[in-house]
Amino acid sequence: MNATADRANHPCFNPAVKGQFGRVHLPVAPHCNIKCNYCNRKYDCVNESRPGVTSTVLTPDQALVYVDRVLEREPRISVVGIAGPGDPFANAEATMETLRLINEKYSDKLLCLSSNGMNIGPHIPELAALNVSHVTITVNAVDPEIGARIYGWVRDGKVLYRGRQAAELLLRRQLEAIGRLKAAGITVKINCIMIPGVNDQHIPAVAEAMRDLGADLFNCMALFPNAGTPFAEIIEPSKQELAAMRAKAEKFLPQMRHCTRCRADAVGLLGEDKSGEMQGCLSACATLPPPAPADRPYVAVATMEGILVNQHLGEAEVFQVFEPHAGGYHLREERPAPPRGGGVRRWISLGRVLNDCRAVLVSGVGETPKEILRESGLRTVEMNGFINEGLKAVYEGGNPTLFKARQAKSCSSGGCRGAGEGCG
Repeated sequence: MNATADRANHPCFNPAVKGQFGRVHLPVAPHCNIKCNYCNRKYDCVNESRPGVTSTVLTPDQALVYVDRVLEREPRISVVGIAGPGDPFANAEATMETLRLINEKYSDKLLCLSSNGMNIGPHIPELAALNVSHVTITVNAVDPEIGARIYGWVRDGKVLYRGRQAAELLLRRQLEAIGRLKAAGITVKINCIMIPGVNDQHIPAVAEAMRDLGADLFNCMALFPNAGTPFAEIIEPSKQELAAMRAKAEKFLPQMRHCTRCRADAVGLLGEDKSGEMQGCLSACATLPPPAPADRPYVAVATMEGILVNQHLGEAEVFQVFEPHAGGYHLREERPAPPRGGGVRRWISLGRVLNDCRAVLVSGVGETPKEILRESGLRTVEMNGFINEGLKAVYEGGNPTLFKARQAKSCSSGGCRGAGEGCG
């Protein structure tokens, strides 16, 4: 653990600092490996605060840029976490890469995860090596009969389990994971959803079992009824009922009483959430292009006069190739396009012609050439406007609206100014 990252500065685990330090959740994990009967992740309302809700999903590289921008606007952020909108370890590659990037650049920040525990086990050694200090596991039952009523299914790899078998598998993985997390020196919080008529009388037993595993904190949360789910008609527990249940669970573990049921893209202090305020920034970061490999330093452009991006990919007989130069962009050379005709062979040849370019700017492109060029490592960017603005967007993550191509008519409708020979 980096000495500059003070565990006491986690506002979810330490209520004494909730007004001093904040958190940012990075929505890099869209998929889930279990189906909870209370969960519906289809909705996105900026005024709705609950797990599983986000305005957009980021890649690991986009998430790093987003953290940069968040910290510029809210320096009190002490925690960088991943809490969905699915489960981090149903998206293990993206989750682990995000943690690596954040740990490398911001070693003074606490790293935090929230998971159902199903697939976290194999990653625990690296989580510890990456200085992940806090992990939350949601455990709603330690009795498989009760668990079978809560989970619609559990997926392990390509195998889908249902009923008691699903609940037994999930519980086994959760118990193993919590023990291993504690052995690795990681602080563990347990989330437990109070579901009236299903597990509400069982929650003290969950708290007791978690205490025996060495868990540090217990967060009893009220069910949030969601439309379109099997539990949609169950009434949310009252504050009095929730308080009474926390008092029972407190016999076994300290209770978290200041939970705000954070979104998967939550940002700011617990009592001063800025998810709505940062939504535009989050959306902008989600449009940023991926980092280009070092062996693709150039950008190709389909243009008629060298000022505007104004040619369809199929129209271009010559591509201008640009490179960064002296704080701007320099026309390096022109390269002839492969001859028309030949179908997909033309686009395979174009991929070779532009094999040192990270992107090609065009006013329009068909799906087939776009896919072929993508497979060759070349990104097609549809836009209308000045070449320099397009180059800036590719190289620097500039104005993302440039990447929103206007609806183009098909070649057969006359929307293409080519010679009527299609995109072949």
